[in-house]
Amino acid sequence: MTVSTTLSEQLAAITGSDQVLVGEAGSALYTDVYRQLETPLAVVRPSEVEQLQDIVRLCAREGIAVNIRGGGASYTDGYLADSPNQLLIDLSQLNRIVEINEEDAYVTVEAGTTWETLKQALDERGLRTPFWGPFSGMIATVGGSMSQNTISHGSGAHGISAQSALSMDVVMADGALLRTGSASATDSPFLRYFGPDLTGLFTGDCGSLGIKARITLPLLKQRPAHRNVSFAFPDFGSMHKSMRLIAQERLEDTHFSLDGALSQGQIARQDNAGDTLRIALSILNSSPSWWEGFKQLASAGLSARRIIGKSAYMTHYIVEGIDDSEVKSRLHRIRQLVTGLGTEIPATAPSVVRGMPFAPFYNTLGPNGERWVPLHGILPHSRVPGFHTALVDLFHSREAEMKRLGIWHGGMFATVGSSGFLYELALYWPDEITDYHRAVVPADYLAQLPVYESNAEARAYVHELKQALTDLYVSHGAVNFQLGKAYPYRERLQAPALDLIRNIKQHLDPGHSLAAGNLGLLED
Repeated sequence: MTVSTTLSEQLAAITGSDQVLVGEAGSALYTDVYRQLETPLAVVRPSEVEQLQDIVRLCAREGIAVNIRGGGASYTDGYLADSPNQLLIDLSQLNRIVEINEEDAYVTVEAGTTWETLKQALDERGLRTPFWGPFSGMIATVGGSMSQNTISHGSGAHGISAQSALSMDVVMADGALLRTGSASATDSPFLRYFGPDLTGLFTGDCGSLGIKARITLPLLKQRPAHRNVSFAFPDFGSMHKSMRLIAQERLEDTHFSLDGALSQGQIARQDNAGDTLRIALSILNSSPSWWEGFKQLASAGLSARRIIGKSAYMTHYIVEGIDDSEVKSRLHRIRQLVTGLGTEIPATAPSVVRGMPFAPFYNTLGPNGERWVPLHGILPHSRVPGFHTALVDLFHSREAEMKRLGIWHGGMFATVGSSGFLYELALYWPDEITDYHRAVVPADYLAQLPVYESNAEARAYVHELKQALTDLYVSHGAVNFQLGKAYPYRERLQAPALDLIRNIKQHLDPGHSLAAGNLGLLED
């Protein structure tokens, strides 16, 4: 189905004809990191909130469902059309920083503002938001993170993206504008909590309850001191225990962990004696005292050069403080908690991340140009060991077939608050790239990678494997961010919760036009 002339003209009258893309003109926008489903009627890109409202009103009148795209840095079909009679609203042009209010300590941005854009504006003033973006923040938007729930920068100290939202302006299914938090009653969005938490209702909804138009976040002063630290571990259990202990004390601002398969692409091997000296000096200089530093060296540090190339797992921490003394104290405590579990290694990876927190989208393809899709689950710590054992068994049972098809995997890990553990998997397979990759991966980098022919067999196997892994997560009690259409939500809710969320959806979106298919709320 193609967009009708009448609809195209109506959309163009709202946004201008150059902001309405039909057919191949929009192909890079209606494919996500993983795949494409149906081709939507059109892609429309509003640049004003009022335009967004008018588009939604038009679609409500015409009975056209809409999907909402932020930066496109997702993989769960969240903005993909599952029927050709749908419109894709791309919010990338809705990208202004509306207000930076230093006195009342908040910033309001339009939903299509990237985290990188926001960081650059706040850096000039020595300010930051508590959570300040995922690693994909060069492309990922503030609105997308609020719809999907994300972690990364600032999560160690301040939690996930939703925990940093004060207020939202939300376009409802009839085009009306709803304000949440204190802004629902006053002219200022300075506080989240005023009666029931309406702001929280629209976080993690994948756009199914309303379209985020503006988001207000709290402001903090940047902390002037920071240091980085990294550790290597011989096994998963040691790494997991260390991360759990550190999370319970909220000692760092940002952290991440990689298994050996991903680490080799992230951390260069350190093969000269200078690195041993540098890590020794780093431990000494960042310890509360020389004596404490020497004790740390006795149990770690000097053997790191030999360990980094053969370690199964590595963790990386960025620690901040009001001065270097505070940072040293935090580092010292982290080292104490890791004692007997892992060995300190050069903090190359967190130094790179600190210097370039939002990297270009190289990792949407594998190191040799393979296709890539991640998936994840968040588990309570007590269930992590059992899940890990079951996962190892699953991959072992599929080892021969995966090897035949050229499919491989890696793991990335993080703690979520003090009680949750994010276990993320990345699957890679040889296959042709899409218009999405050609749009987001820098052309000079793309030109250096191998080129693969279409590989339907491997692609189908990955899709089946992805479902088997999702089922494994569910069987061990994991929950998910970025639900979209890929993770089960409706099927897992207990009856009272399902009845409530369905009633809310019915009230807010009686025509079932917003984010069709997301969360599975309208299925039988």
